[in-house]
Amino acid sequence: MAAYLNGRKAIDFASGLGGNSIYLAELGYDITAIDISDVAINYVRNQAANRKLRITAKVADLTKERSDLTSRKYDLAVMTYYLDRSLFPLIKQAINTDGYLFFETFYKNGSAGNQHVSNQYKLESNELLKEFREWKILYFEENEQEGRQTIFCQNTHEF
Repeated sequence: MAAYLNGRKAIDFASGLGGNSIYLAELGYDITAIDISDVAINYVRNQAANRKLRITAKVADLTKERSDLTSRKYDLAVMTYYLDRSLFPLIKQAINTDGYLFFETFYKNGSAGNQHVSNQYKLESNELLKEFREWKILYFEENEQEGRQTIFCQNTHEF
């Protein structure tokens, strides 16, 4: 996937401690990192300052505060281990034409690796393939052992 990462503008939803944000900023991306935890966001801010990275870290509840999804366009969106299906239409609108989405989270498969997660926060089998069927699918995997679903796709449509 690294061949597709060209260092422009990206958003990291539910960024946690910012592992994805830091990695992408080191590749040259201008990152917006969003998480509900002020502790996590403060950590990301400190890491960005110490490493001189272009990361704007914001505390926000994605179930309520969605201005970053509707007011700006991004070349890359990342969402890992967070699921709110109501965000899908907004994510699609937030990504520029020819921009990319990397999404990885748990799915329902009975794996011991994800038993600690409530089914309401798990995808159905092939759900991301169905949701992003109109996009160009560059990578898709359902890892049965770990109970996770991963997609990397490109927006080929104007929204």
